[in-house]
Amino acid sequence: MAAPVSRHLYLVVSLQIGGLLLAVPAAAQYNVYGHTLKYEARNFHFGIALGLNFSNYKVTMDSLYLEQGEITVTSPLTSPGFSLGIISSLHLSNSFELRFIPDLAFADRSLLYQLTSADSTPTKRIESVYLEFPFNIKYRSKPYRDFRLYVLSGLKYSIDMQSNATARLAENLIKVYKHDIAFEYGVGGEFHLPLVTVAPEIKVSYGLTNILKPDPNLIYARVLERLRARTFMIAIHFEG
Repeated sequence: MAAPVSRHLYLVVSLQIGGLLLAVPAAAQYNVYGHTLKYEARNFHFGIALGLNFSNYKVTMDSLYLEQGEITVTSPLTSPGFSLGIISSLHLSNSFELRFIPDLAFADRSLLYQLTSADSTPTKRIESVYLEFPFNIKYRSKPYRDFRLYVLSGLKYSIDMQSNATARLAENLIKVYKHDIAFEYGVGGEFHLPLVTVAPEIKVSYGLTNILKPDPNLIYARVLERLRARTFMIAIHFEG
């Protein structure tokens, strides 16, 4: 009697293990396809975005730069910052979204100068607190298990709440304008979990406007012709 009972128990356990193994991909598919059904049933979805940014400037020297002999080199330095945003997405189709993520971003950029008249290398730091309004078109791939890839691109309008463009005592400053427009593009992936979609993302932003406020009286600004903001961003999104 022991042998038939053992075979019976072995068969039951094997069926249970097999059912669990089959249930794992089925549950993953339920996540992504369940989210797709909810996605198709509504026009919008929302979430939050947490980001880490690395910012610097694309520097263009003034045409008369070589005629002055005081400053020999001007180099941009990259510094980290962070951002917090609210996600709002309009569903254009099952694959396309119009995405709007207004955020508050803290950025820190610096310019390193080398002088002929001194051994020191002064660094001019420009701190910014941005209100950012990016509009992106997002394209999502077909799902693989509980995962989707996506790409995006668009434009971003920014307001620097800490702009020093109106500063008066500015002899050693570099003044930058308050408003900027940038082109941005990126790539990311959506992990569809039972209650939330988690989406890590990488995005690059290039400023389209010259944000340098020219002033021939400022010793560190008069050798510059243009400053354009550049940012590399790593973000994680939590979407409902």
